[in-house]
Amino acid sequence: MENELITRKRNRLKNYDYSSSGAYFITICTKDRKNIFWAKDQTHLVGDDIVTPKKEIELSHYGRIAEIGIKMIPICYPNIELKQYVVMPNHIHMILFIPYDNGIRIHSTTSIPTIVGQTKRHIAKEIGSPIWQRSFHDHIIRNKEDYEKIAKYIHENPLRWQYDCFYNKDT
Repeated sequence: MENELITRKRNRLKNYDYSSSGAYFITICTKDRKNIFWAKDQTHLVGDDIVTPKKEIELSHYGRIAEIGIKMIPICYPNIELKQYVVMPNHIHMILFIPYDNGIRIHSTTSIPTIVGQTKRHIAKEIGSPIWQRSFHDHIIRNKEDYEKIAKYIHENPLRWQYDCFYNKDT
């Protein structure tokens, strides 16, 4: 059999300017979806098997490093707003926002893919090893209803961990 190059699915929306004003829902997964961001004894504390979930999940050492890296985004990129985020056992979600100027769409000096890539590199460097899956998933938030649905999803994600598409009990 001949060696054929695998055609990868395009990750970004074709011809879309990811440095323009708007809200972006970002998901970044760990390599092989390894559960490294929550303290080991935390992953079983969510779902139907508890009556009252903990308000805050305890992050592992790596989870705290990831959280610090996420919180650094608006400091390193003052024209980017971090609207919401959650650190899950094997992935992170966040909403990044490039604001408008008096209702006019502007362009950031840095694009969302660049910000995400640099954040991933920074967190991996702080941890001391490559921890991320290649690339990331993005969704351009198009209206208020879309934003509210995603914000609710991010907020409730830790409570629904066992039902999450990234749920991996064994790693």
